Amino acid sequence: MDIIHFFIRKPVTVAVGVILTVMFGLIGFQKLPVQLTPDVETPLITVNTAWYGATPYEIEKEIIEKQEKVLKGLQGLTEMESSSYNSLGTITLSFKIGTNLDDALLRVSNKMSEVGNYPENVNKPTIESSGANSSPIIWMMLKTIPGNTEPVNQFKTFFEDNVRQHLERISGVGSLLVFGGTDTTLDVIIDAQKMARYNVSINQIITSIRRANQNISAGILGMAKKNYRIRTISQFQTPDDALDVVIFDDGINRVYLRDVAQVKKGYKKEDASVLHSGVQVVVVAVRKEKGANVLSMTDAVEKEVRHLNKTMLADNKLILKMVYDQRPYINTATNLVKRNILIGSILAIGVLLLFLRSVRTTLITGIAIPISAIGCFVFLWLLGRNLNVVSMAGISFAVGMLVDNSIVVLENIDRHRKTGKSAFDAAYDGTKEVWGAVLASTATTVAVFLPVIFIQEEAGQLFRDIAIAITSSIFLSLIVSISVIPALFNLFYRKKNNIKTNRIQKSSIGLFLSGSILKLSTLCMKNTFTRLATVILFTSLSIGLTAYLLPSAEYLPQGNRNLILNILIPPPGYSVEKLKSMGKYIYKQTEPYFKEDGKDGFPQIKHMFFVGADRITLFGGISTHETRASELIPLFSRVMRSIPGVFGVSIQAGIFESGIGKGRTVDVNISGEDLDDIIKAAYDLFGTITAKMKSTQVRPVPSLEATYPEVNIIPNMERLAANGLTAEDLGVYVDILMDGRKIEEYRPEGIKQVDLVLKGRPSFGSSPEDILNSTIVNSFGDLIRVRDVAGIEYSQGMPQINHLERDRTITLQVTPPADLALQTAMEQIENDIIPSLEKTGALKNVKVDVGGNADKLVETRKALQWNLVLALIITYLLMAALFENFLYPFIILFTVPLAAAGGFVGLFAVNKFIAPQGFDVLSMLGFIILIGTVVNNAILIVHQSLNNVRYNGLLGKEAVVDAVKTRIRPIFMSATTSLLAMMPMVLSTGSGSELYRGLGSILLGGLAMSTVFTLLVIPSLLVFVIGFETSNIKNTEQLS
Repeated sequence: MDIIHFFIRKPVTVAVGVILTVMFGLIGFQKLPVQLTPDVETPLITVNTAWYGATPYEIEKEIIEKQEKVLKGLQGLTEMESSSYNSLGTITLSFKIGTNLDDALLRVSNKMSEVGNYPENVNKPTIESSGANSSPIIWMMLKTIPGNTEPVNQFKTFFEDNVRQHLERISGVGSLLVFGGTDTTLDVIIDAQKMARYNVSINQIITSIRRANQNISAGILGMAKKNYRIRTISQFQTPDDALDVVIFDDGINRVYLRDVAQVKKGYKKEDASVLHSGVQVVVVAVRKEKGANVLSMTDAVEKEVRHLNKTMLADNKLILKMVYDQRPYINTATNLVKRNILIGSILAIGVLLLFLRSVRTTLITGIAIPISAIGCFVFLWLLGRNLNVVSMAGISFAVGMLVDNSIVVLENIDRHRKTGKSAFDAAYDGTKEVWGAVLASTATTVAVFLPVIFIQEEAGQLFRDIAIAITSSIFLSLIVSISVIPALFNLFYRKKNNIKTNRIQKSSIGLFLSGSILKLSTLCMKNTFTRLATVILFTSLSIGLTAYLLPSAEYLPQGNRNLILNILIPPPGYSVEKLKSMGKYIYKQTEPYFKEDGKDGFPQIKHMFFVGADRITLFGGISTHETRASELIPLFSRVMRSIPGVFGVSIQAGIFESGIGKGRTVDVNISGEDLDDIIKAAYDLFGTITAKMKSTQVRPVPSLEATYPEVNIIPNMERLAANGLTAEDLGVYVDILMDGRKIEEYRPEGIKQVDLVLKGRPSFGSSPEDILNSTIVNSFGDLIRVRDVAGIEYSQGMPQINHLERDRTITLQVTPPADLALQTAMEQIENDIIPSLEKTGALKNVKVDVGGNADKLVETRKALQWNLVLALIITYLLMAALFENFLYPFIILFTVPLAAAGGFVGLFAVNKFIAPQGFDVLSMLGFIILIGTVVNNAILIVHQSLNNVRYNGLLGKEAVVDAVKTRIRPIFMSATTSLLAMMPMVLSTGSGSELYRGLGSILLGGLAMSTVFTLLVIPSLLVFVIGFETSNIKNTEQLS
């Protein structure tokens, strides 16, 4: 069946197909989840283990090393990192892209069950999937309202028990991060004097409480017609139940817990300071599920928060306030892309009208844009993608290309019509003549994306959306060009047998431009010398421009988020009160900038939060101006420098940031066995990097200062034995005297369980000397002081111990300035700084390697290079199949270096005249796209030249000149529509534009330069080889 004939004869069938495509496209558009960017996270699993009161050294030895030993051989594991803090150990497991996280979670859980012999009071490890490390998309603050005299810190348990579930149930919410506040406890406060009076030891109290606080089920008793559940009930239902516990009874004397202790509601010791605009709060951050619709999810969270604030929270004089979410950025960025698509479409149709000089033919051609653009939403929906700035940018870039096929088909139909053919014959012959060239150009454009879709690195997830958007829309434009265009042309012109061109429809500008290019092209083909000179000159110029303008590479685009993070590195061991005073000082220094916009040239601050803890200390700022947050960095840096003994880094949070501070960084990992060697090497590297790389910010993780104050209680074994005590008994006593020791759980029916904690009197443990002077009871019932059986030693230690692949490691997170590319910074560190220090022996006994995003950049570049080669091979083979010749594709591929030069010229021009734009991996994708698009013009010339020789009786140079003359108009039309359709995306500087501006500038420059160069270089090359072609007309005559 002749498919083109079918389409022309069945306009209603074509119309039904168009309606169905648009209808399902609009349905897909409504169903697609909306996000800022595609999900590009590496599959991560985090194992957290809490051991209240333990030091990093104990966490490392008793927990982390045991867990790492069983987890090291997990299938698909690419990297294992761990951190040991005060009271907490975390292990982060990175898996290969594409790993099924549910299977990986099961494998991790099975391995963790092999770890035994945890110390007493170690909580059961919790295992979380990648959401645990992804950046939150909503930040909220829990505050008290006027009239509430209770500190907000004491409402953490209330939030966890009563509020959390209402937020976690919302569709799209992955997990909540709650930071700040203290958990509620039931405290048993012992009195050493009374313990001595009643001759009661600490072990007796602990044992008695544990044995009493038990429920034991005995099973079912069947009697006659009823069954009875038999249970021994002894769990504490009220605090008084605990006071009634019998500790000692010898038949004569009986001692109750109430005799030696009191029981009351308490709170764990505050271990972090969290402030919002100088006021104490509890932070609640929301992480999304993979593939969630961020806009609808945030709206649902906001609705639920309003409901909670009116009901449950209002009853407790609390308020939950949303201070940051991604909606403004997403809406601004997506609206900008939508506006650019609209402007680009209008410009493209305007160009068509200028060239075609007919509203009717312009509408016929322009119809390809809405059908193809809307239709691509079906593919995005069916393939489980989402609507984001990147996928929408792909549609925007495709807008100019969508009319290319239609232009070629319609222009050829129009050419046939002008020879006097009927509308049907012109539509049929014109479409059939260029069908092969249109199919080939579409096939090359689509085919180059096939390898891109299968890139497995993080960036591959980013490429996938843009690849699907462009390929699906261009594929649909092919269908439109061979079905809708000829059918509409026949429908509109079947009653007109002759075409009259009036004065308005004659374009003198188009004739002048095409005539000038044609004369220049003919001149280049004049003789062997001019042809060689043309090829050598333009190819050399292209290679020279590429070599000269080739910039250093970046990784993922950083975006322009309205969030500045300032990570502080204070001296180790700062107390919560000291950190709180630091937070209030920062707010006081920045307070004037909350009240006035433009003060000292800085944008107004809308919100500021401060988090001070052992693990991390930072403050973040949000501006009232959505796109000017980066201007606050100098202000925040000045405030940081004014804090005595503190330094830090001030960075704008990246839209692809996987963790705090892990955006545009080079990670320098210093690993070894001895911490002193690691710290010394890290100091040397830190100093050299900051000295040689000016304006570079370096953040050591953990701190290089191993000066966390420590007090070691040293037991005297002889004296302990004389008092009937052991080192373990002493350790338990000291634990109780300090922050208390969890000995059981208080779990009354109908109320959430809390820790049951054994504590000393509140005055105990306020200083190391107080601990020594504290009284304890020996096994004989006598009161003794801790100093009677132990002494103390003052020392210092690490605030945190990190491992990378089971080796102790310090990481220097190097953030180069904006004018220093990530690749350049990485090469300077690898090729200059590290070797120079190795020569001096400064890196002895340690291993140094470079990782982080710089490492991912190297991997992605390698993947893209192979995909570039693969795209060239696929394009070559497709063209060889089209022309039934292996030589002509080589000629066509000469357009690629011409386009590459244009791409770098475009990127350079954008950097120079519009806005700073890095050569990131998304921009690199532009060169792969160029391979599939710039060959289209050359295909048209080669295809028409071969047709001239094979079917039209033209030979050699004459065939090529005629081909250029015939195809110069559609080439100019398609190139101009593509360039003008992309122009708004390249020139825009609003939110999200930094994601696609680089890619757009490369496509724009590459298409512009290759279009002109192609019309000069390709015909010159083609003349050399086309003489070998034979005419099919002669062959037919000979056969007849």
